[in-house]
Amino acid sequence: MRIRIVDAFTDRPFAGNPAGVLLLDAFPDDAWLQSVAVEVNHAETAFAHPLPAGGEADWALRWFTPGTEVDMCGHATLATAHVLHSTGTTRGPVRFATRSGVLVATPHDDGSLTLDFPTAPLTEEPAPAGLAEALGAQPLSVHDTGRAIGDLLVELPDEKTVRALAPDLKAVSAASERGIIATAPAEDPSQGYDFVSRCFFPGIGIDEDPVTGSAHTALAPFWARRLGRTRLTGLQASARTGLVRVELRGGRTLLTGSAVTVIEGELTA
Repeated sequence: MRIRIVDAFTDRPFAGNPAGVLLLDAFPDDAWLQSVAVEVNHAETAFAHPLPAGGEADWALRWFTPGTEVDMCGHATLATAHVLHSTGTTRGPVRFATRSGVLVATPHDDGSLTLDFPTAPLTEEPAPAGLAEALGAQPLSVHDTGRAIGDLLVELPDEKTVRALAPDLKAVSAASERGIIATAPAEDPSQGYDFVSRCFFPGIGIDEDPVTGSAHTALAPFWARRLGRTRLTGLQASARTGLVRVELRGGRTLLTGSAVTVIEGELTA
């Protein structure tokens, strides 16, 4: 069967967030899916198979890290939609049945895709004991993103602080269910982005995620309130970097980005 590695939330190879993508006839047993994700060894590997016509979704979609199955993944959804459209397997919007409900990916003439995801709820709360020490930076505010994501969104003073983070990952894993989204306003919005972020998820085996679509379902409402706009662009300032264009629509958040297939081969196991 064909396996592809796709760089998501970027328009060039070797940037953005890489994801494995396999299109199947049906889902094999979970142990095999997990073994493939371990072998691929990227933040997520996506597995999808077509569903019968006439239902609420067109494809079933699941995501696995090297350590576990996850409830939501933006970049691997974008990568899967990219494969479906770039190979001519599907045209127009595609509906995915997932553990987070039906998620829709809509293609555009420029090759980008827009994902329609649920907006994460945000609840401000006191910083957990030891959080500043774990991050190596003093938070301005801390917000729980709810069970759908399971992260803490941590507001930091400025872009330089976010870029300079070198957290204690063991301590970070004790601070939240999945990990930490660290964010700050862009130092110079004329550079094409409104805010920056970095995401650390040691709790699910990902020390730092290069570009995190699901995190932007929390970043969108957070920065929309502060900046007074519902359309924004986020730069995830990992070593690979990536841009996510967001649009807040109440209970839904639209995530737009591009993707590039960098590896295609045959899985023989």
